Amino acid sequence: MLSFIPNEYYSSVFYHIILVVVLFVFFGTYKTELTNSSSLKAKNGFGIVLMLFIILYMGFRPISIYFGDMVIYNRELQMYIDGAPFNSESDILFEAMKYFYAKYLNAQLFFFTCSFFYLYLLYLGTKKIFKDYWFYAFLMFIIAFTFWAYGVNGIRNGLATSLFVYGISKEKKVNTILILFCSYFIHSSMMIPIIAYLMTFLYSNTKVYIISWILLIPLSLAIGGFFESFFLGLGFGADKLDSYLGEFNQANEGVEISVGFRWDFLLYSASGIFAGWYYIFKKKFEDILYQKIFHIYLISNGLWILIIRANYSNRFAYLSWFILGLVLIYPLLKSELVKNQHVLIGKILIVYVGFTYLMNVILYKS
Repeated sequence: MLSFIPNEYYSSVFYHIILVVVLFVFFGTYKTELTNSSSLKAKNGFGIVLMLFIILYMGFRPISIYFGDMVIYNRELQMYIDGAPFNSESDILFEAMKYFYAKYLNAQLFFFTCSFFYLYLLYLGTKKIFKDYWFYAFLMFIIAFTFWAYGVNGIRNGLATSLFVYGISKEKKVNTILILFCSYFIHSSMMIPIIAYLMTFLYSNTKVYIISWILLIPLSLAIGGFFESFFLGLGFGADKLDSYLGEFNQANEGVEISVGFRWDFLLYSASGIFAGWYYIFKKKFEDILYQKIFHIYLISNGLWILIIRANYSNRFAYLSWFILGLVLIYPLLKSELVKNQHVLIGKILIVYVGFTYLMNVILYKS
């Protein structure tokens, strides 16, 4: 346990570190070409070191109320230690993991394991998709403004989405679907991106998806309350979807409630819509996996727009935001689309980490 860092500064230290890392990478983009072999080799080595550092830093954080749901999970582990029966009604894979660690190991190793897979699955996924250029995509994941929160607070969500990323990196559809459904049994809210993934096989008109996303904004403004009631009435995911849309207990969730039509979050989401449109229609970038990722993002984010006023809107939006980094950078790591492409990647990294720093350090002072 890294107890020498005061709990109240633990998150801030992480944000300052990633800011320095991105600044270092950003200035480096002006010195070398993206395809420079020695630069790629150095970044690959640095990426592994960075991954290991974050796994250790996140995994051996103190068990503290400063990390929200971590305290809840620790209490549930203690209940298993004290003899509570296995809870088969919760997310079965994650619950089995808690039960095993409570019976045979300990809470600190449980949180370390969660952190390990949260990072390592992202590494495996980006390595598979981008080969030698994986570092940039991996960096986009860890500098996202939701990354830290879903590693230390919404732990189930974070672990499930990392497994999702790993799943879509697989070439065989059977392996992908099996892994995606495993992510569902870690956190059942993953039904939304999973359904979105399956929809990409049924319909692939990107222009229609974009137009639909745009039209959902005035629709939500006009009758958003109807959609919140509609999804609650369906009754699926009673412990997840219902709690996301209905009334919350802030103490149990350990995060700040976000209510109302979030124009700031909508603009953040729109950056991915613009990027996908630009790459596909302006630059004529063609890649089946990117198209699927973009469509998953459009479908999942569009559903969030319909219920944007719901409590914990940020948690629901995360079901699309977790792949926003891929939407923004994927084509730049796959094809030469613009002049000074390495510099453009550096600028995207700076803007992305800048938003993270603004939201988590300046505005909300993590």
